[in-house]
Amino acid sequence: MTQPTWKRSSFCAGGGNNCVEVAVSDEDGIAIRDSVHPARTIRVSRAALTTFIAGVRKGEVNRPPVTPA
Repeated sequence: MTQPTWKRSSFCAGGGNNCVEVAVSDEDGIAIRDSVHPARTIRVSRAALTTFIAGVRKGEVNRPPVTPA
């Protein structure tokens, strides 16, 4: 993906740098990164992201258990 155009969620207000950013490309699918660590990105196909989001909405994706400190 060359020179992606990153977009932030509309929920990322206040100018903070703690956001999820997404870049969409026809040839490379979708890139996702955390604005705190922008050099670390993951790339997924549209189909994989659609399946993941559907699973989250259905409650099929759970948070990992919290380990006491």
